[in-house]
Amino acid sequence: MAEYKLLLPSMGEGVMEATIITWLFNEGDNVKEDDSVVEIATDKVDSDVPTPVSGKIVKILKQKDEVAKVGEAIAILEIEGEGAASEEVKTEAPATAPDADTLKAIEEPLQTTAASNVEFSGDLYLSPLVKSIAQQENISETELKSIKGSGLEGRITKEDILAYVANRGNQPVQPAAPAQAASTPKPAVSAPAATIPVSAGDEIIPMDRMRKIIAENMVKAKQIAPHVTSFIETDVTNVVKWRNKNKAVFEKREGEKLTFMPIFVKAVVKAIQDFPMINVSINGENIIKKKNINIGMATALPDGNLIVPVIKNADQLSLSGLAKAINDLAYRARNKKLRPEDTQGATYTISNVGSFGNLMGTPIIPQPQVAILAIGAIVKKPAVLETADGDVIAIRNLMFMSHSYDHRVVDGSLGGMMLKHVHDYLENWDLNTEI
Repeated sequence: MAEYKLLLPSMGEGVMEATIITWLFNEGDNVKEDDSVVEIATDKVDSDVPTPVSGKIVKILKQKDEVAKVGEAIAILEIEGEGAASEEVKTEAPATAPDADTLKAIEEPLQTTAASNVEFSGDLYLSPLVKSIAQQENISETELKSIKGSGLEGRITKEDILAYVANRGNQPVQPAAPAQAASTPKPAVSAPAATIPVSAGDEIIPMDRMRKIIAENMVKAKQIAPHVTSFIETDVTNVVKWRNKNKAVFEKREGEKLTFMPIFVKAVVKAIQDFPMINVSINGENIIKKKNINIGMATALPDGNLIVPVIKNADQLSLSGLAKAINDLAYRARNKKLRPEDTQGATYTISNVGSFGNLMGTPIIPQPQVAILAIGAIVKKPAVLETADGDVIAIRNLMFMSHSYDHRVVDGSLGGMMLKHVHDYLENWDLNTEI
């Protein structure tokens, strides 16, 4: 018999670690090739890790809530054959990582000594393991903010904090830079958070992991970007007629449903090509103009949470290709089948609030994007039409759109003209467009 090390697989560009949610098998259980053996979570998506070999799980190396790095062994399997084997994944150790003896000297006391009373605010994302080490070593939040993390989005990994502990006495601690002053001065001492009274019969529901991440990201996005929103009402009668004419044929031919979203995405892509400075992000005092047009689509999940899968290179897809990509991402999002890379790299986002019957909305701009479009419900209304014989009142399919943009780099003229171009593309939709 031989040992096989099951490694945490690569999960896409920029994803360097994941948290173990739950093991689907126990030590001693036999697993077959391609069985999903463990559920993991990154900061955006949950997914399963399958085993590439059949065998028996003899040792689980990473327990629930522990963090594993890409390429790190999370379990050992016993397989047929001789010698030892492992799934080959190349990883690079951080340059500041301490040597094995130092790691041992730091980690051994953590297994036997109780943690201190050090507490941290919600400003820092700390994995349970990193938080435990920080509390054990009495590392303050100010010190933690001085550590340059090598994890996803600059997060502090186990190696980062162990390296910091190993070199703690050799260099002065740099205090974290104070936040930029707001226009309204803050009091010297911030007031404590108000205690929310709980009445008899009230139900206390702890936030799940995804809801905590959503809450954190939304607060940060609002704090970072000054939001401005423009509105427009669009006559999408031609769009409705075209879809009604083509949806049955498309479904019979492709086995896919034809929704309105591919049409909205196509119009947005055209408008972005007209106004490429809406397809940017901010890095300090620099504006990064994105080459690719990757459209995020906000998707509600059955558990009430929200996720934003991304249509990569949407400008290179036909209407049919967009329909297939959108249906695939939506299906996998709602069935927890998304890969981490499916939620990364968006350069502009669309939120279809109309799917809930809402007329309009003002969604929060996902960082580091600078704009987001909300599409309202399509409603039949009387409208004034200009004809060769004069104005007439007719029943039309009308829809509100709202465009929220980051006023640091997107002024009202750019944000408004971008929205107007989306409006024009939809109002003038060609009924002979091929699908």
